[in-house]
Amino acid sequence: MIEYFTYLMYVSCWRLLRALPKSAAYRLGDVIADLTRLRNGKSIRRLHSNLLRVKPEYDKDQMANLLKKSMRSHLRYWIDTFRFTDWDKNHILDSAETINDKYFFDALASGKGLIVSLPHAGNWDHAGAYFCAQGISLTTVVEHVKPERLFRRFLQHREKMGMEALDLNSRVTAILAQRLRSGKLVALVADRDLSKSGVTVNFFDGIARMPGGPAALALQTGAALVTAFVSYTPTGIRIEFEKPIELPTHGSKDEMIQGVTQICADRFAANITRYPQDWHMLQRIWVDGDFVEWTS
Repeated sequence: MIEYFTYLMYVSCWRLLRALPKSAAYRLGDVIADLTRLRNGKSIRRLHSNLLRVKPEYDKDQMANLLKKSMRSHLRYWIDTFRFTDWDKNHILDSAETINDKYFFDALASGKGLIVSLPHAGNWDHAGAYFCAQGISLTTVVEHVKPERLFRRFLQHREKMGMEALDLNSRVTAILAQRLRSGKLVALVADRDLSKSGVTVNFFDGIARMPGGPAALALQTGAALVTAFVSYTPTGIRIEFEKPIELPTHGSKDEMIQGVTQICADRFAANITRYPQDWHMLQRIWVDGDFVEWTS
């Protein structure tokens, strides 16, 4: 019964936010974000705790303002998601800008495959759709959420964007490796471990676990590994790339995966520090303690 109402809630929001005029839909998103924040449920407390890790120097007023902006950014992502099927190709392309995309296109042109690793920031789906709209084949992996009907709907949603969306399961690594060996693009959101067996990294002076998949695939296939960060602009998104990570040639497999994953974590942290309001992390990511509280 709970799963049915969850599905019904999402579908109702999907229909309502598509039907509303653009300005009304995004204003409603701000209202929902503010009300959710004021209720201070577990996900808000988790986001607050995570942001305190990122900006420990903030006082209470600064943190309250950041939390407000972060929740509004998070709801903006969902409204984008619900309204995306009404966007045409020109809107997808015109509402995105890129920085250092030479790293992306040069690596893709090599024909050896390209892995883009990025955190849950801005609208990563919009970023993927931007490259799909240019005729680039993109494969990604999606978390298997419940209920099943909702998962299938989100899967179809990404497929409509032009992506090949794979369910996270035991066969996904082999399929991703196959795509990379064919010279294609694989994009992986990789700042939160879903397998419970991720790689331990230092992240904002704490111990976190992140997926080792991007590093392992790069080492296995020889594909380039590029990190990216997506942030919001007033009219769309900004996608910023960093140069391909130089893959190690010495050490054990586990050591090499850990080293590359740490580089990804360091790059994620640097960009999250710049755009903390656009990092949508309402789940636990650190393992060296539970909620962080403001103590100044």
